[in-house]
Amino acid sequence: MAEPVAAQLSPYLVELVEGRTYRWCRCGMSSRQPFCDDSHKGTGIEPLLFTAPRTEAVNLCGCKQTSDEPYCDGSHNIL
Repeated sequence: MAEPVAAQLSPYLVELVEGRTYRWCRCGMSSRQPFCDDSHKGTGIEPLLFTAPRTEAVNLCGCKQTSDEPYCDGSHNIL
């Protein structure tokens, strides 16, 4: 399995819509960051499917090192 690539060393501020399902990019290679565009094919890294519990603006991880997927936990501060 390949290692994820840091798409950026800061979070992505995005507006999520309650009840909508999203595919968060885990590999870091998507051109639609922080969401998956299927660039992971062949890497062994799959996107994370999650459903927004409410409509709100959130910080999604850009460095791909968070321990609170898909949300930013500040891991980019120690890279």
